[in-house]
Amino acid sequence: MLGAGVREIGGRVELLDLPEPDGPGPGEVVLEVAAAGVGNWDDVVRSGGWDVGLTPPMALGVEVAGTVVAVGSAVTGLRPGDEVLGHPLPLRHQGCWAERVVVDADLVVAKPPNVAWETAAAFPVPALTAEQVLSESLRVAENETLLVHGAGGATGGLAVRLAALRGARVIATAGPASAARVAEAGAAEVVDYHDRSWPDRVREWAGGDGVDTALNAVAGGSADALVAVREGGRLATITGDPPPAARGISVANFYVRPDAAQLAKLSALLGEGELSLPVGATLPLAEAAAALERAVRGAKGGPIVLLTDQRPSNG
Repeated sequence: MLGAGVREIGGRVELLDLPEPDGPGPGEVVLEVAAAGVGNWDDVVRSGGWDVGLTPPMALGVEVAGTVVAVGSAVTGLRPGDEVLGHPLPLRHQGCWAERVVVDADLVVAKPPNVAWETAAAFPVPALTAEQVLSESLRVAENETLLVHGAGGATGGLAVRLAALRGARVIATAGPASAARVAEAGAAEVVDYHDRSWPDRVREWAGGDGVDTALNAVAGGSADALVAVREGGRLATITGDPPPAARGISVANFYVRPDAAQLAKLSALLGEGELSLPVGATLPLAEAAAALERAVRGAKGGPIVLLTDQRPSNG
């Protein structure tokens, strides 16, 4: 079985000849992988900073979209032929950058039939991150003001839309290339992050005192985002760089977790067109190293996805 991953922690990403899955355990399913997401978090796994349950040699990848080909004896909600997507941690047999993968049946959800494989594969981690930050870390309520710093990225863009759907007033930072898309997602105003005075503009937009809540999705950007938050407000960062708390502002350093119930609701919104996720590029497994390099460097235009059918890159 072909996969893409590492032979040792910290090693280079390469194609691997991996053993076929032995078959699903009682609560597991085997998926024929159609597509797998690529994110900067995969480099954290590669370098040993995130234990996802495997030891090398191993395929990387923690987001998957594919077709069920075998089900365990205790699985009742899935059957062969079902199309699913998921963030199936801990990994059971191999990572998702492989032709087939064994996953916990409770951690995958139905793929809407009108959603492309590449979109489904790139969706789980940014969607779950956005939802969990808004509902759990920040507890964003209707009519509250929210700053999304880095709304041009996958997670930030989904956060804008989800916050708007719950009735929050959103101001976002983004570059000129993504400003129109972010506004269409529901941001009341989009500020160019290249303008170093953007935190002051956010405070002015919020009446001078600052926003109630802020989500930082820009590496090294949480300190700037904190400036835009009112006294006693709330800030969460997803980039591992929480600033020291100041002015009574609560600060959360957020890490995503698998949650099938949340993902099922988010996937339904994706299928209904309430959420969208433009994919930046698709590459074959053979180009996994280049895909990861692009994700770490900062994917422009949307997330990167690996396709297992080895079609040539479109990006």
